[in-house]
Amino acid sequence: MTALKTSADGQIRWTNWARTEIAAPATLSRPASVEQISEAINTARAKKLPVKALGTGHSFTAIAAAHASAAIDLSGWTGVESADIESGLVTVRAGTTIKQLNAALDRLGLAMINLGDIDAQTISGAISTGTHGTGAKLGGIATQVAALQLVLADGSVVACSADERPELFDAARVGLGALGVISTVTLRCERSFCLQADERPVPLEEVIEQLDELITGHDHMEFYWFPYGRKALVKRNDRLPLDAAVRPLSRPRQFFEYTLMENVVFEAVCRIGRAVPKLVEPLNRLSSTALSPRAYSDWSHRVFVTTRNVRFVESEYAVPRESLVDVLNELRAMVSTLKDPVMLPVEIRVAAADDIWMSTAYQRDSAYFAIHQYPGMRYREYFDAFEKIVAQVGGRPHWGKMHSLDAAALRELYPRFEDFRRVRAEVDPDRVFRNAYLERVLDLT
Repeated sequence: MTALKTSADGQIRWTNWARTEIAAPATLSRPASVEQISEAINTARAKKLPVKALGTGHSFTAIAAAHASAAIDLSGWTGVESADIESGLVTVRAGTTIKQLNAALDRLGLAMINLGDIDAQTISGAISTGTHGTGAKLGGIATQVAALQLVLADGSVVACSADERPELFDAARVGLGALGVISTVTLRCERSFCLQADERPVPLEEVIEQLDELITGHDHMEFYWFPYGRKALVKRNDRLPLDAAVRPLSRPRQFFEYTLMENVVFEAVCRIGRAVPKLVEPLNRLSSTALSPRAYSDWSHRVFVTTRNVRFVESEYAVPRESLVDVLNELRAMVSTLKDPVMLPVEIRVAAADDIWMSTAYQRDSAYFAIHQYPGMRYREYFDAFEKIVAQVGGRPHWGKMHSLDAAALRELYPRFEDFRRVRAEVDPDRVFRNAYLERVLDLT
């Protein structure tokens, strides 16, 4: 699935999943080889058009918007190019979605070390924006990258890794689409494994009291807090021995829990809240109390990934892990002061520090706060107040989620910000890979 549509008059339109960003590319190409990616870039340069590679449009910012640009749709450049089962190194084409990747790895008896809960993104888009899952000892998806192949602004094809062009590698693993078009990604995978999942509602005060134990005592832990409810949905996922048998939820239970309750019914609840805002708080409390416990085991990607059909707008920031409780308490106090109610829950996850220049977890163990609002409901006051809270502890915005920061603010948050800008200028001196979002966050003047 791409974010592109062609109208009856032949005009191409790009829209992201949340329907918060729309763009009209000047040209569109659908390469099916590295050579064709290079040709598309050279053609755009000749026409003096900026270039933007497109994935599935699952970012909430305009990072992938290709307005008046040469759009390169990578949906035809997919699949696994090579796989070494012994080492776990798998090279995959950039347009491959995480869903497609999971299926291919499953056939090989391999798996990603960690994943987020959405699999619609392309692998190149996911790493370029810093997509992550949760786990105190684990980093984001970009930390699983062993090597990259990029097509640069002059059409040349280069490889980078920790040993080959290491500075470019440090920049490109979370490259924001500003360095070139990623053509292939080599990932460190491992033998397929199963997870024991335990998901249950827990009083929020109890979650806070047990937070350190929850974070360090499980391979993957996250929780969802409904802003007007007293309980949080706590998800704990732990690895099982490689020879363990899986015990997934029955198909009827899966349909009831995930399709019916978390999508169909919840969509209806959100629509009611949007139509009658004074009902949001009681509906929110009802959603919190209606959560049901469930325990099951399954192959890792089936546990990590959750179907999300209810659309939303989202902002997410990474804060130092030691600031988690303080930020949560301030967020709880702030929500009660808002003029407009909040329909959707807050998601809280953790990740280990890494060494990737533009990663939100660069050199610090991090806690992630993702806040959401249902489309059509006011969110600006909520998101602005949230940004003020996380700013007090040096919060770093997820590159694919809504935020208001510019280069002046981001420079203070990322120690290697200027190194990233230097490498970007070296590989793209004419600013071929640019759009309004990148001009704002990187000061491309």
